[in-house]
Amino acid sequence: MSNEAQKHNNLFDFVETVSGDKTLRVEENLGEGFVRLRVAEAERRQAKHDIRCSEDVIVEMLRNSRDAGAQHIYVATARDRDMRSIVILDDGQGIPEYMQEKVFDARVTSKLESMHMDRWGVHGRGMALYSIKENSDEARVMSSGLGKGTSIRIVTDTTRLSERADQSTWPQIGTDDEGAQSVVRGPHNIVRTCCEFALEERPQVSVYLGSPAEIVATIRSRVRSEIDETELLFIDSLEFLPVLHRLYAAADAIDLQEVSRSLGLDISERTAHRILAHQIKPQRSVIAQLTHSTDDLGAHEVDLLKDRRGLKLSQDDLDDFSRLLERDFELIAKRYYVSLAGQPKIRVSKNRISVSFEIDKDD
Repeated sequence: MSNEAQKHNNLFDFVETVSGDKTLRVEENLGEGFVRLRVAEAERRQAKHDIRCSEDVIVEMLRNSRDAGAQHIYVATARDRDMRSIVILDDGQGIPEYMQEKVFDARVTSKLESMHMDRWGVHGRGMALYSIKENSDEARVMSSGLGKGTSIRIVTDTTRLSERADQSTWPQIGTDDEGAQSVVRGPHNIVRTCCEFALEERPQVSVYLGSPAEIVATIRSRVRSEIDETELLFIDSLEFLPVLHRLYAAADAIDLQEVSRSLGLDISERTAHRILAHQIKPQRSVIAQLTHSTDDLGAHEVDLLKDRRGLKLSQDDLDDFSRLLERDFELIAKRYYVSLAGQPKIRVSKNRISVSFEIDKDD
């Protein structure tokens, strides 16, 4: 063996001894400084390359939710100094409990028979969540279950995983030669990533973006119409409910704070009170904001002659009515020394509007 080759081998043995990785990183020493990596080490290096910025994390998580059959995806994100937190919540098929740690392993996928090719490339190799874990400080399933949707929290250090400096500017939309809408300008930030994904996947998927508090308010507003409140009376634990429904079922501000944090959404008790008091406005979908239109959180004109099944009220009208009832309840509160324990409950049926008030008596 040449002196140069011997030097390479000595250096190779030294590096392995220092790192303590000899049996894990290298399959074979080929001499002259060349080695054959083990599969796990090659995958780790590929994963590091797959994710290069916060925006890459967002698009991979959005694709995962889409492939899980989600129709509504909520992106809650915030930055505290150098730390970026990202929570993705969806109403997809969910992850069984025994798989909630394994989904972050390499080559783990639910797409045995198919892969998804989209504008971002091939999806379904079982590498997306593994790549995210390898590039983040925290990556875990906060809550999920079969048929219950999913909440996943990611925390990254922006000094190691970069992101665009401008995270507040919204992109501008235009049309291509065939008349299709697309993003034409704006920084390639998290907002633009969500908008481009939503444009690509509409109308099958709606994407909502905001701070943790805004996303809690948005989910509560949107899922309200999906819940039969009488069923909540027979629920022993919120864990039995779909992930998104738990935020609406929270009984008070403390409960809402606890439920939010269990899903990875860190809000204060004061913020929870503001959400319950409708002081934090629900967000429209990113498409609605991008195109300056309304979506399912906006008011809808109701044609009573066309729909003869009974009265229907838009969500905005229900919210306004609830605020009026809460204000007028002050008359009873002052005269009889009682206070509201929560928002007025409004139920609209075929020919009836029912209102109930849950009260606390003052000591």
